[in-house]
Amino acid sequence: MISALDFLPKGVLCTNISDDELVRINAAVVQATDSILTRRNPGEHTIRLLSTRFYLRDDVPISIGRAVGHAMAAHLVDNAKFSVMTGKYEISDMAEDDLITSARNFMLFFDACPSAFGGLTTLDLENLRFGESDISNVLITCKCLRHLRLYNCDTGVCSTLQVEHARLRELSIVQCMVERVELKWLPQLTTMVFEGWLQFQDPLFIGHVPLLEVVSLTNLALRYDKTVFLSEFLSGTSIRDLKLAFNSEKIWVQPEFPTPCLASVFRQLRFVNLLHLPEGHDLTWTMYILEAAPLLKELYMTVCVYLKISF
Repeated sequence: MISALDFLPKGVLCTNISDDELVRINAAVVQATDSILTRRNPGEHTIRLLSTRFYLRDDVPISIGRAVGHAMAAHLVDNAKFSVMTGKYEISDMAEDDLITSARNFMLFFDACPSAFGGLTTLDLENLRFGESDISNVLITCKCLRHLRLYNCDTGVCSTLQVEHARLRELSIVQCMVERVELKWLPQLTTMVFEGWLQFQDPLFIGHVPLLEVVSLTNLALRYDKTVFLSEFLSGTSIRDLKLAFNSEKIWVQPEFPTPCLASVFRQLRFVNLLHLPEGHDLTWTMYILEAAPLLKELYMTVCVYLKISF
């Protein structure tokens, strides 16, 4: 893995990098990438995975993208990963104009490197506010993509994120300002992470996702937020591994009496991880899971005492 963070000066944190240091660090990533790829000759053993992590700044991403694209065309690299950083680490640090500008810079990078993105297998993005069709275009071009992580990425506050892809296996949507996520057609998807949605009224739609078996859901619910039912939230799935994390005193999932819909969702459930469950709900949740999941092997639970704050 070639990471910009490995070139940080001693004693300098990634949250406190000057512009001059960022330019130097990014240049070091380009040099390291070129050094590795130029030493390879056609016919030699291919690089199984080339992972690069760099900042979205100046022409550095394009230089890296073109080098990786040429290497993939020459069959020097089997799998490639781009982790694209913006240099911001707190959502509160990002103004809307920053998100939009970063997304435009990413799309310039994307448009300049079709060969690299056409063969890319893993993409990790952060802090981008895309145009309406940008995410769809990225998914269409990245036809080999198997792993996608979006952190604080959207097409506008309370927008809808639609995902369709033939090969995608793992999808992570974290702190994205979306109102609804629609997994429309993902025949190979096995793992989904969904953290921090805005609305509790139908925030997730699961269409054709027949292989989905690992699901991680995390959210913070306020007093006025509606609870969700897993029989509806995960309708159409048959998961094996479920993680639920509660970041507030209010429970955002409503335990249900066993129903045919819930039985269908939980019929293959083997592993359950409940994190930060508010004190007093542990027994209710234990009985809920045990009654609904006949094949359960492991139930892990952490209980927290929350300071009650009303909004």
